[in-house]
Amino acid sequence: MLQPWQKAKVTRIEQATAQTRRFWLELTEVNDFPFEPGQFVTLDLPIHEKKNKRWRSYSIASWPDGTNTIELVIVRLEGGLGTRYLFEDVSVEEGSELLLRGPQGKFVLPANIDRDLYFICTGTGIAPFRSMVHHIHRMNIPHKKIHLVFGCRTFGDCLYGPELKQLEKEMSDFYHHPCFSREQDVPNGSHVGYVHGVYEQMVKQHPGYQEGKPAPAYFYLCGWKEMIDEAKARILAMGYTKEDVHLELYG
Repeated sequence: MLQPWQKAKVTRIEQATAQTRRFWLELTEVNDFPFEPGQFVTLDLPIHEKKNKRWRSYSIASWPDGTNTIELVIVRLEGGLGTRYLFEDVSVEEGSELLLRGPQGKFVLPANIDRDLYFICTGTGIAPFRSMVHHIHRMNIPHKKIHLVFGCRTFGDCLYGPELKQLEKEMSDFYHHPCFSREQDVPNGSHVGYVHGVYEQMVKQHPGYQEGKPAPAYFYLCGWKEMIDEAKARILAMGYTKEDVHLELYG
């Protein structure tokens, strides 16, 4: 059953990268907006006569904190009607009102984190993983190793970089692995190239690794379809099953 549409006020907008903005939305009709980390909300933007052409869904980048405010991180798409409304037409600014429905989605943490987690993402696909990792840390949820493998082009595209590096210092068994496809000289803890070689290497270096029978793990993939298709194929080729892989597609 779908939730009703609610009014949300934009309380803050911040330019995160050249093509990405962070939006903070306050649900004005409720005092608390409960959700599970990894879920998304849908905005009804006045950009088309047909309802299904007005709806745009975005993962929640913040974590449940008992308030009625959430954060979304949205990338500007060339020619996209939704991002034209949010970015170009000056239709949305602090104080603007939007219609929102949610939370929705089953891209959430397992009930028990009894194996290593690999969060693999590109672009704004980092949003649900930021929510998940902070939630695990804040709630002191028992967990195995968590590897966040985040693919970017350049240093300027690395969303939440300093924040996640700081969390890596504060949180046990959490590792932040930014990957840069168009940089050559990267700092320690970062990688040159794409995400695929990074998680493959970590899987194969695990003490419990055996050819065709790797150590138990869950893989969560979020980003553009091309990355997810390739990652899923590579993960299955290492000996994991479809049940070990969880997907959230963007576009």
